[in-house]
Amino acid sequence: MEELRKKGHLCKKAASAWAESRLGIGFEKLDRGVFEPDRAYDKLSEIGVKWVRLQSGWARTERVPGVYDFQWLDDIVDQLIARGMLPWICLCYGNALYDDFAKEVFGAVGCPPIYTEAQKEAWRRYVIAIAAHFKGRVRHFEIWNEPDGQHCWKKGVNATELGNFTIDTAKALKEGNKDVYIIGGAVFSSTVSYLQEAFATGMGAYLDGISFHEYTYTEENVAQKVRALRGLFRMQGLSLDVIQGESGSQSRPNGHGALAEGAWTPRKQAKQLLRHMTIDLLNDVLFTSFFSCVDMIEALHGKVGDLSSYLDYGYFGVLGADFDEHGVATGEYTPKPSYYALQNLASLLGGKLKVIDLPLMFLREDAPHLGKTSTLAAYETVYGGFQLDNGSYALAYWYPANLMTTEYEGCVTLEFAIPGEVHLVDPMDGSIYEVPNLETNAFGTTTARWLPIRDYPMFLVFGELPMEAVN
Repeated sequence: MEELRKKGHLCKKAASAWAESRLGIGFEKLDRGVFEPDRAYDKLSEIGVKWVRLQSGWARTERVPGVYDFQWLDDIVDQLIARGMLPWICLCYGNALYDDFAKEVFGAVGCPPIYTEAQKEAWRRYVIAIAAHFKGRVRHFEIWNEPDGQHCWKKGVNATELGNFTIDTAKALKEGNKDVYIIGGAVFSSTVSYLQEAFATGMGAYLDGISFHEYTYTEENVAQKVRALRGLFRMQGLSLDVIQGESGSQSRPNGHGALAEGAWTPRKQAKQLLRHMTIDLLNDVLFTSFFSCVDMIEALHGKVGDLSSYLDYGYFGVLGADFDEHGVATGEYTPKPSYYALQNLASLLGGKLKVIDLPLMFLREDAPHLGKTSTLAAYETVYGGFQLDNGSYALAYWYPANLMTTEYEGCVTLEFAIPGEVHLVDPMDGSIYEVPNLETNAFGTTTARWLPIRDYPMFLVFGELPMEAVN
């Protein structure tokens, strides 16, 4: 960045400033009361993302048979909407009122109500009730969470069971509110084989979209998953949206949950967030959600009455927290580097966003200021184009280095035929730079030499870019 002159910073926008956005964040596990939402609302809204994923908490809502107390969830939904965000609800988990096995499981996690007619009927009534209760406030409902893993389908993963359960749940949702948008899948590991079996039940005809989860050190598998899903839809004669419902990483080592074995740091988490959310958008998902808002216990394998079994801390939050003796996240909920990275990404890619091809190419040439190291070619990078909310264009590009072992710095040279002023944006801190070494020929083709490339997305923006000037 030595050659660049800093010109300003991205203008931050709260969620209420955007009419729409494809960016979201997780607000899960409040069905188990593992953090204090009042401490998070304002900080969450200031990030600027729109979509907020909740879990419905059947066991917390129906504690007396046939009596639904939605007050706890009403408060959360209303607080989010008041700040300009769009809550969507994952319908889960079980309820010990109707399942003896669920009495042993903290939060009834992974206990689908499918084994007796009484369970099925109780679930149907609950789903009708929640869809009707939130009509006009929540339109998007997702059916279950990670059913392709035994942690969330505890008696043994079974795609046919999921398909039939999805159909029954979708029918109940429509009975409660005919205008709901229904999301199925919520798969974390399986795509073609598992979902093909689930689709064989006729499940796809009841859905508007399919969600997938992606917890990986690199983002290279996202395109494969999305293409496989869309290919499967075509073979099934379906037209469904693809949603990335959970993706994240930890900010420190020795946590619990996905990717816990990695040598994570706050900076590595921020880079992983930027890479994964950008690749999701480049694959044109309907929206993408980062897990999660705040550090919290994982609580997927807890046993009722055994506190130690669910004091398993995960550090996925963009807000850091302390924990009390019961594992509840407390304290000030302090922003991490990932918080600011997501805030900057939302400032740049919020609003109406289109994925487009841009008229540009990467050129190989020596880079003198790097000891004549060659600039990177296109095949060595990950890149793609957007049209932004204000009509400007943006190129996202990065080097897919191993985040556990590398802090990569290199450079690229680009040739492009795109009009407008050119700026370079670093979403890690929101800095905006003038681009030197521009050469434009008589036909309007411009060459930009020796632009920095990192192991997280940088953005080259063509056209208007609202900014706060450097003082």
